[in-house]
Amino acid sequence: MKEVLDFLRDLKKNNNREWFNSNKARYVEVQKRWNAFCLELIAEIGKFDEDIARLTIADCTYRIYRDTRFSNDKSPYKTHFGVFLAPGGKKSMHAGYYFHVSTGEAKGYPESHFLASGNYCYDTRVIKVLREDISFGWDEFKSEVLDVADKRFEVDMDGALKKVPREYPSDAPYSDWMRLKNYCLVSNVDDDFILQPELAKRVAEIFRTTKPFNDYINRAVDYVNDGE
Repeated sequence: MKEVLDFLRDLKKNNNREWFNSNKARYVEVQKRWNAFCLELIAEIGKFDEDIARLTIADCTYRIYRDTRFSNDKSPYKTHFGVFLAPGGKKSMHAGYYFHVSTGEAKGYPESHFLASGNYCYDTRVIKVLREDISFGWDEFKSEVLDVADKRFEVDMDGALKKVPREYPSDAPYSDWMRLKNYCLVSNVDDDFILQPELAKRVAEIFRTTKPFNDYINRAVDYVNDGE
């Protein structure tokens, strides 16, 4: 994985088409290494989540080329690699397992390395179901979903409502979960974590602890989809 990190850091310093084109062979080699890692991660997670075992590289990886049409940042290339392993693939809107490596030179997206479980941009009907499920079944959700997740994970509050919706008590133990519009657990990791041996196995073992979280969310996703 060191070659991947080195390439991303060099790309950040030289994020232009001229440099990228002159280093295209290097990129192709790095992409092969990343894809090989992703296949290994699919196999490892597939051991405990059969919906992931059938995914392909195209189902879960992303192009390095940025869409700059609506961005003030016109840099043509992403300086990170990400893989999102979700039932039905990355476009299914199901919760899944996301692993992200970048330059590691700053905290926060997209510079940091991190693991995440869940998803973003849920249908409003899914959010409604999740709020109802969590509020009515908080004890079960906490003991059987949250408490079993690796302690390195934190709830991603990015984009959360400033106030608890009025139909829920603001002093309830689950009040912050009512504010969420994205349901995602995140854990940042450092270079040492990335560069240690058997990365795919180690990442998969951490993600194993968040399978109940993803299953809980996907139950709501499937309930809404089945009602359409």
